[in-house]
Amino acid sequence: MIPILRPHQKRAVDLMQLHNKGQIIVPTGGGKTMKMIRDLMIRLESQDSKTVIVVAPRILLAEQLCSEFLEFITNASVMHVHSGETTHFSSTKPQEILDWVVNTKGHKLIFTTYHSLGRLQQTKIEVDTIYFDEAHNSVQRHFFPATEYFSQEADRCYFFTATPKHSATVFKPGMNDVAVYGNVICNVPAPELVKGGYILPPKVLAKQLPMVGKGKIPADRDCINLIETLDECGKDKVLICAKATKQITALMSETDFIQQLENRGYSYLYITAKTGAIINGQKVNREVFFDTLSAWGKDNSKKFVVLHHSILSEGINVSGLEGVVFMRSMDYIGISQTIGRVIRMHHDDANRIRSGELTPGDVNNYNKSFGLVVVPVFNKVGISTHQKIQAVVDTIFQQGQPAISVVKR
Repeated sequence: MIPILRPHQKRAVDLMQLHNKGQIIVPTGGGKTMKMIRDLMIRLESQDSKTVIVVAPRILLAEQLCSEFLEFITNASVMHVHSGETTHFSSTKPQEILDWVVNTKGHKLIFTTYHSLGRLQQTKIEVDTIYFDEAHNSVQRHFFPATEYFSQEADRCYFFTATPKHSATVFKPGMNDVAVYGNVICNVPAPELVKGGYILPPKVLAKQLPMVGKGKIPADRDCINLIETLDECGKDKVLICAKATKQITALMSETDFIQQLENRGYSYLYITAKTGAIINGQKVNREVFFDTLSAWGKDNSKKFVVLHHSILSEGINVSGLEGVVFMRSMDYIGISQTIGRVIRMHHDDANRIRSGELTPGDVNNYNKSFGLVVVPVFNKVGISTHQKIQAVVDTIFQQGQPAISVVKR
């Protein structure tokens, strides 16, 4: 089966055939995974066996990418190089990785994380193509040496991100280092995707909240503010970005937040590295968590809130979310990635566009016409966060440029 590509996806794949290295900049929701898949399918038409690597920032995303690739890739053996559980052969030991590559016939497809990419570097295996997903992660000090190595050693090397990270100092790496990252070979502007009916524009709302009186502990304040925000925004499926795991657990254990949600018909989920995945008070494994989140996102009658600190920010597909509430400030990358969680099309609108019932870009007639981004503002506190988020939105959705994060020292 060959995937049907959108015009901007086909444009990117065609450019990848012309360049052996480069950056593909596409807003969240623009379907960058399908570009990798189609490029790989073309590459694997060769009779000569190819070894291909897909790099992700998290184990969870590596596993998700594997599932998406294998819907179309049927002529390659698969290995994972990370510490997570998988049904495929997996190892982080360089000798075992090398033995697998040497002894496996035909095309080989390896899914790994930036944390484990150095283990692949140690094997010195010959790599035909390497795809760096969420490539802004690659500039981190611990990840850059392996990134630089494969940039030079792999026959083909591509960096995908919605949020490039540049460096203004010679002492730290950045994606503006053309020797490592190549040039930007494809930049897809967000307004094109909105007009095409692939993503939605975000709407930023500064939510003015009063400072809570004396005697209220921070968790009580957070509870009052969140419930008030939920009541006023009127959205059924909301992502809440917490400052820390401690803030989430305090909300759950020290306030009546759960009762307030239940009174309003909301279910709740949260996930952090420390607590694991929780659904309505019950601990579950991550597979159940994301299957449930996906099912609830597609259920028009289901109301829920999902809380996290950072796990859901990057790359993870979460369908159906209508709004996000920021409880902390972030850098440009964090803001852009988080907004990307709520600007995906409503599934009914996507189906109506495919059937011809709805005109792409006619957002006024969509069931979901925008992704709501709520920034609580307490007097002067939070104003800078609101201004930063609005600046990111203007850059991406008005000017059609990526929000570039720059390291200056």
